Amino acid sequence: MGLVTAGSVVLSLDAELGWGFHDLDRPPVDRVESGRRGWHRMLELCTEYDVPATWAVVGHLMLESCDGVHAEHPAPPGWFARERGEWADREDLRFGPELVTELLESPVDHELASHSFSHVLFDRPETDRRLARAELERSLEIAADWGESIETFIYPRNAVGHRDVLAECGVTTYRGRSPTYDGVRGLFDSTVRSRSMVVEPTVDEYGLVNVPASLFLFGFEGPVRTVAESIWEDPMVVQARRGIDQAVRNGGCFHMWLHPNNLTRKRDDRRMRAILSYLDRRRAETDLTVETMGEIAGRLEVPRGVDGGTVAADGGTGTAGDD
Repeated sequence: MGLVTAGSVVLSLDAELGWGFHDLDRPPVDRVESGRRGWHRMLELCTEYDVPATWAVVGHLMLESCDGVHAEHPAPPGWFARERGEWADREDLRFGPELVTELLESPVDHELASHSFSHVLFDRPETDRRLARAELERSLEIAADWGESIETFIYPRNAVGHRDVLAECGVTTYRGRSPTYDGVRGLFDSTVRSRSMVVEPTVDEYGLVNVPASLFLFGFEGPVRTVAESIWEDPMVVQARRGIDQAVRNGGCFHMWLHPNNLTRKRDDRRMRAILSYLDRRRAETDLTVETMGEIAGRLEVPRGVDGGTVAADGGTGTAGDD
């Protein structure tokens, strides 16, 4: 069977341990406690199927220790309260240098990306330009201490904002919001309406490459998932296969994403195994490629204006104003 012209698949992960939930009044216990389990499991599955992924790591996880105060950090009052209080003795939720080492030493060429320093939400009114810059710069500094450079940023909870700060700090790529729905609506759109989940990376007005999300792999959970699996099969596996096939047929990019802490039980492991094994098979049958977000960005030429400023995708000159 000859190769057919195809697109690419991207897998990105928001790796955060406790930091993804530390600002919530009632964090979901099962997911809080599953961060390390899911991290190990996803690394194992990616290695088994040779799938490189973009791992966006909260910068604080790369520290060995801290005072829990972060006095020099311009975070809102009480932002680090749980670290000093309820989680003071839970270093397993606050730090993860050994997990990052495992990631960097993987035989698969994963991309290390930033998920901010402490999971600040970039679209909130309290996240001013100073805080956004501090979150990003601290994350980049810690990575540099590890001898690593970071070019890709994934916004905590996909709260896009302050893109000008990303550009000024040397970031080249981010994950944009998905143009499609999650959950039941997304399943209906993709299976009944045959709506494509393939996205097209673009260069925005700041010269950043936006690689939009296509599908959150854990957007169909709870009782509705249990019922669907009992009478059909895992709906997310169905959607992921459809998105992979769309990339094969039509080109473009199918961008799947998840958190390691989404893998709370063995059935979640089975979901990811089914998706990655199908991806591996389709890659072998066609010229479908699996790329990181950084590799996608590397294939797009970002034009520059005569004054050194970036040129927007529509030909206009971008300016460094607040997003």
